[in-house]
Amino acid sequence: QVQLVESGGGLVQPGGSLRLSCAASGNSLRMYLMGWYRQAPGQQRELVATVTYAGSTNYANSVKGRFTISRDNDQNTVDLQMDSLKPEDTAVFYCRASWLRDYWGQGTQVTVSS
Repeated sequence: QVQLVESGGGLVQPGGSLRLSCAASGNSLRMYLMGWYRQAPGQQRELVATVTYAGSTNYANSVKGRFTISRDNDQNTVDLQMDSLKPEDTAVFYCRASWLRDYWGQGTQVTVSS
């Protein structure tokens, strides 16, 4: 079992920054692909970024160059640094751990608005 708790969401103006954090507990995350996903109102949940245990990353085209995913294997945390935020980034952001099955956090709201 893996438990995931996200934090760091909030309201930010366009062009601003936020840093999301996902704290994981339970099983060792060594084998898990960790990722951030988001779901806007009326939209399907979509990939934002993923990071392997070794640190290899993958990003959605819409966030490349603006978002950075990082992973601390000792602390069992996965962060998402979001810069140059746009109104279209407004969504609930979810942390995901994937290996033999998927685990999801409860989500944290990010609102980008002036």
